[in-house]
Amino acid sequence: MSTLLRDARLADGRRCDVRVESGTIAAVADTADPAPADRVVDADGRLLLPGAIDAHVHFRAPGDAHKETWTTGSRSAAAGGVTTVVDQPNTATPTITGEAFDRKAELAAASHVDYGINGGVTEEWDPDSLLDRPLFALGEVFLADSTGGMGIDTDRFAAAVDRAADADVTVTVHAEDATRFDETARDSDAGEVGRDADAARWSQYRPAAAEAAAVEQAVEIGAAAGAEIHIAHTSTPEGVDAAADGGATCEATPHHLFLSRENATELGTYGRMNPPLRSEARREALWERLRDGTIDIVATDHAPHTIAEKETSLCDAPSGVPGVETMLPLLLERARRGKITYERVRDVTAANVADVFDLPAKGRIAAGNDADLVLVDPERTREIRGDDLHSKCGWTPFEGMTGVFPSLTMVRGTVVYEDGAFVGDAVGENVRG
Repeated sequence: MSTLLRDARLADGRRCDVRVESGTIAAVADTADPAPADRVVDADGRLLLPGAIDAHVHFRAPGDAHKETWTTGSRSAAAGGVTTVVDQPNTATPTITGEAFDRKAELAAASHVDYGINGGVTEEWDPDSLLDRPLFALGEVFLADSTGGMGIDTDRFAAAVDRAADADVTVTVHAEDATRFDETARDSDAGEVGRDADAARWSQYRPAAAEAAAVEQAVEIGAAAGAEIHIAHTSTPEGVDAAADGGATCEATPHHLFLSRENATELGTYGRMNPPLRSEARREALWERLRDGTIDIVATDHAPHTIAEKETSLCDAPSGVPGVETMLPLLLERARRGKITYERVRDVTAANVADVFDLPAKGRIAAGNDADLVLVDPERTREIRGDDLHSKCGWTPFEGMTGVFPSLTMVRGTVVYEDGAFVGDAVGENVRG
């Protein structure tokens, strides 16, 4: 089926017609395309973006389907303009063996957007287990024992990075040095539950210095191996700068860009995540680095937990917040108000992500690329409400903020979301084949 998106406005301001045929972009014409098409979409000057690539999600399957599934998570992604996701390995059955990889791939077939599956490393990791599966494809390792028992020592990390370098793939690192955590802050639980808890204490427990130290260590080991290192969810300007100085790429999350410790009292346990929320000054410094290009990409670390699971004490609550559906809408609202350019939003959510993770058919509106497209009207805003979102967890840390949501999302030429409704069956494919 062919589709013609007529009179669309690209992020750089150009008005053009975009023709889609057989799942790819056939042409991008600055003048009107007169050829017939099976479907013509009158963009009428609305903004057309390449589908966002969220390089860091936790869709929770296998093992925790009560939090999220590939169906609910991918629909949430599509409703937020995300057309490709990369799922992380710290599920209930961690993705560290070929068997675990195959099991997750079976479940991912229910995805409404394209996907990558990260392999991980634990203390039990056997290098030989990676020989028959692309477990380092978009791979992730952790320097801190932060989530799902994925913590490893530096020797094991160095061995894994060596294998990644041999395979010529980028390694994503959760960089926090657990030896610098302040156990006294963690143990000072006053017993408050849910939103009555003070999430600022979690920031004291996992201080900013722990991030910068781990980033420096990770990039040093990566450089020695000749590996490409990508630092996940950098929450401090010091961490960002350490990554840039060491030749690594890095990402920032929406929650570290839009929330700070000033929101911790209101959020309580709903504001507990790893790395934690930082000071308002550090949040503003992240924005400066996002605008000037020091931060390479934005990724959500979408980590849903149920309301019941969050309604406990700060030390007992699970870490993580949902975000795959609100990343692009929040950034587009900031662009609408002139705080960041649409071109920069396009780059940090699509083009740069494709470059970092070697996805040449993704991330750009160009002839020959996958027709992953998102159509939005920047002047149509709406208040973000957890009840309106599609993640299974049913809440958002961005409650009450304003977002610009897509009117149409297309994955490889197939419309999967349009005017508030999901269209058709699951069409997602593994980006690594």
